[in-house]
Amino acid sequence: MPFGMINSDMTMTKAVRRLLEGMNNVVDYIDDLLVLTKKREEHLLVLEELFKRLKVTNKFVLRTDASDIGLGATLLQDMDGQIFPVAYASRKQLDREKRYSVMERECLGIVWGIKKFASYLYGKQLTLQTNYRALGFLKVSKFDNPRIMRWVLALKSFVLRVEHIKGKDNVGADFLIRVPA
Repeated sequence: MPFGMINSDMTMTKAVRRLLEGMNNVVDYIDDLLVLTKKREEHLLVLEELFKRLKVTNKFVLRTDASDIGLGATLLQDMDGQIFPVAYASRKQLDREKRYSVMERECLGIVWGIKKFASYLYGKQLTLQTNYRALGFLKVSKFDNPRIMRWVLALKSFVLRVEHIKGKDNVGADFLIRVPA
């Protein structure tokens, strides 16, 4: 779902409100969900309904990007053919990482993004979307570069499908690498 920083709050609010539609006991406050009930049993029933709506069985999409100054990752979830944002992350590159080749930086962005969101992704089907076309190398088993070989081995524990997307569709991760946190 392409959107910039200007309307990301509005987009997130719309997605959460759509998710909570018809749940009068649940209020979204900034980035928290508040369950308002008087009795414990009622509270548990509302939580059960809320967790049903927040299905973690839906497929995840991770969009990553890397530049010479930062790494960015956007975790999305596919719900009935629509993509909704789940989380964003970015960080500055360390001085030693700034000397990596483009391929190493892109691979670092992927590994960092997957590790960052591992609690969401472990054991789930994940589609990795990146605008770096040369990532077909993830399916090859031999590498001359030991760093990339270690990263590829680290990714083997995830159910991963790699897709190329156009740079204009990788808006979230692309923005995050330009203004890393």
